[in-house]
Amino acid sequence: MSQPGSACQPPPDVDTDDCLQDYSYLFSQDILKGKVAFITGGGSGIGFRVAEVFMRHGCRTIIASRNLQRVAEAAKKLEAATGQRCLPLSLDVRQPQTIMAAVDEAVKEFERIDILVNNAAGNFLCPASALSFNAYKTVIDIDTLGTFNVSKVLYEKCLRDHGGVIVNITATLSYRGQALQVHAGTAKAAVDAMTRHLAVEWGPNNIRVNSLAPGPIAGTEGYRRLGGARAETDSYLDTLPLHRAGNKTEIAHSVLYLASPLASYVTGTTLVVDGGSWLTSPNNFSALLDHWAMEVKKDK
Repeated sequence: MSQPGSACQPPPDVDTDDCLQDYSYLFSQDILKGKVAFITGGGSGIGFRVAEVFMRHGCRTIIASRNLQRVAEAAKKLEAATGQRCLPLSLDVRQPQTIMAAVDEAVKEFERIDILVNNAAGNFLCPASALSFNAYKTVIDIDTLGTFNVSKVLYEKCLRDHGGVIVNITATLSYRGQALQVHAGTAKAAVDAMTRHLAVEWGPNNIRVNSLAPGPIAGTEGYRRLGGARAETDSYLDTLPLHRAGNKTEIAHSVLYLASPLASYVTGTTLVVDGGSWLTSPNNFSALLDHWAMEVKKDK
């Protein structure tokens, strides 16, 4: 069994979209000093914690999503906890014009953007046979096209001339063909491929491009939608090598690594941060179908 203080012990976290009460620095406190990060989907979940950890390490941030009220409330929390500037902006990653407007506003405020975290995503459990054409397209539009749209706009407006880092949040769903996840699995697999292509093409511009694939992460909308609570009840997590879900701070630390000078020679790769989940977790089709059916009943 893992002992307190061991290499597998998770850092403190909170399940809600609130800042950490205590934070211990595992990286140099000023490792991102003077940098500016643009984070899509930064108002909640993993994006919120990434913004917080970046800001605690000297970075100013822009958090952007369709819900301006959510990111505005999140920005207030982040600024109060870290003392760094956080600019909330509204955009739809499926609509390039809204991205251009948001980036222009961010550059007007900060004069530069050094780091892009493509975190905006959509997901839910659904068997392929019940998945509507529009539902499949919507996930592809948000995850795959959205990642390309934001990356291209940032490249043209900021990164091409000054270099920088892009981190795409993906998933391990396509590695084995996860049940009830054909929409998200294909979308994220495409983003991993995009990561490699962009790393090759944009490397000469001093731009590093990497993906990060989280496993089951507590305190996120995805964890709730994809059956996290049921997984805990059914002892599903015991099948993972580390016997637990991850937390948002662990993912934020991994994104921090990829965005920082510590990863200066890392590009075109996917960092899997899942406690070994994809290696051992059962692809329990019937249990997932049961959970999907229960969620459908709740929504009616």
